[in-house]
Amino acid sequence: MSNSLQNSVESFGYKQELKRSISTVDLIIYGLIFMVPIAPWAIFGTVYNESKGMVPLVYTIGLIAMIFTALSYSQMSRRVPLAGSVFSYVGAGIHPNLGFFAGWLMLLDYLLVPTLLYVFAAESMIGIFPGTERWLWALVFVAINTVVNLAGVNSIKLMNRVFLVMELFFVVTFVIIAVKTLNGGTLPAAEWSTTPIWNSAEVTAPLIAAALSIAVLSFLGFDGIATMAEESTGGHRSAGRAMITSLIVVAILFIGQTWLASMLAGDTGAFPDDKAGNAFFDIVAAASSTGWAKAFLVCNVLAVGIANAMAAQAATSRLLFSMSRDGKLPAFLKQINTKQVPRNAILVVSGLSAILVIFFVGQIGLISSMVNFGALSGFLLLHLSVIWAYVIRDGSRNWLSHVVLPAIGFLIIGYVLVNSDVLAKLGGLSWLLVGIVVFIIYRKKGTGISAHESEEPARKAGR
Repeated sequence: MSNSLQNSVESFGYKQELKRSISTVDLIIYGLIFMVPIAPWAIFGTVYNESKGMVPLVYTIGLIAMIFTALSYSQMSRRVPLAGSVFSYVGAGIHPNLGFFAGWLMLLDYLLVPTLLYVFAAESMIGIFPGTERWLWALVFVAINTVVNLAGVNSIKLMNRVFLVMELFFVVTFVIIAVKTLNGGTLPAAEWSTTPIWNSAEVTAPLIAAALSIAVLSFLGFDGIATMAEESTGGHRSAGRAMITSLIVVAILFIGQTWLASMLAGDTGAFPDDKAGNAFFDIVAAASSTGWAKAFLVCNVLAVGIANAMAAQAATSRLLFSMSRDGKLPAFLKQINTKQVPRNAILVVSGLSAILVIFFVGQIGLISSMVNFGALSGFLLLHLSVIWAYVIRDGSRNWLSHVVLPAIGFLIIGYVLVNSDVLAKLGGLSWLLVGIVVFIIYRKKGTGISAHESEEPARKAGR
C-alpha cells in the first residue's frame, strides 16, 4: 500500500482497517453491477406508458440530471476519501452533526435497497416456479449474498465480473435479435425510427417533468462506489472517476436497449396494466422465441437478486461501519473479520433484510418510495457540502465546479424530492425523527465524537 493512500485515511484520524485491493476498473464494474445494465427490462412497459413511448428520452434526461450529482460526489470523494460516503462528506465538509443526519437519511436508502431487490427477485421467481413461496426465494438470495460478502473483497470482485459478463452477453444478444428483426421485417410494426428518442408531437413540459422523476431514480446506485473508497488502490481521485464513468456507460446501455425495444414495440400506444410488467420479455419472445424470453427473465432475476443485492449489501455494510467507527452507531458494527471486511455490519444488513422481506413481500411501491426519499435527501446535503467546504471554508473561486454545478444538482434533486410520493415523505420524516432520538442518545453518552470533530485533519486532507 502506498504511503499516500495510507495517509489519506490516517489524516482523518483513522487506522487503515479495510483491505485496499479494489482498482479503479473494479470500482467501475461495481458501479455497473449496482445500477444493473439490464435494469430497464423489468420496468420498460411502465416507463413506456408514462413517457408516451419515449423511453430512451427518459434515460437521456436521467443522465443529464444525475451527472451533476456524480460531479459533486467526485469533488467530495477526492477531498474526503473515506468509506462513509455522504456521511463522511457532509461531516467533514460542513459539520459532524449534519453528517450524522446525512448518513442516517442515506441509511434509509441503503438498508431498504437490499430488501427491495430481494422482493423484486422473489416476485420473478414465482413466475419461473409457480406455486413456490416468495419469502423462501428471498431468504435464499439473502443467504447467498451474505456468504459472498463475508468471504471478502476478492470474492465480491470475482462475482461482479462474472455477473457483468452475463448481463453484457444478454445485452449483446438482445441487440442482435433486435437488429435482425428490424432489418428482416419479421415483425410488421417494427421499423427503424428516431421517434422513441424525440417525438415533438408528444413532448411537453409536464411529460419531461414526469420523466425526470422516473429517470433520476433509475440511476440510483452509482453513489455506492463512494462507500468503497477506503478499499481503492487507485488514489483519492479513483472513486470520483469510477462514478462518472460507470454512470455514462450504464446510461448508454439503457438508452440503446430501450431505443431498440421501443422500435420493436412499434405503434403500441400503451401496454395494458396487466402486461406492462413483462412487456420487454414479451417483445423478446415476439422477436425471437419463448425460450429466449425465459432466458432473459432468468438473467434478470440473477442480476437483481444476487449481483445487484450483493453490491447493495456491501455498500450498506460500509456505511454502517463508518458511522459506527465515528461513534454514531453501536460499536460492534465496526468489527472487521480476517478477510478485512465489516463482518458484523454485513450480518446486521443480512438479518434486517431477512426480517423485512417477510413483511414487505408484495409492497414494492412502498419500499421504493422510502428508498427514494433517503437517497434524494442525502444527495441534497451532498451538493451543499461541496459549496460549503470549497467556497465558504476554503475560499475557492472555482465558481463552475464549486457553485454552479452543485447548485444545479441541488435544484434538480430538490424538484424530484418535492414532487415525490406522499407516503415517501411521511416515511422519510418518520425515519428522520428516529434519527433525532438516536443522535440525542449518543450525544448524551458522549460517544458521538469523531475524527470529523477536528476540522483541521479534514482541511489538510482536502487540500
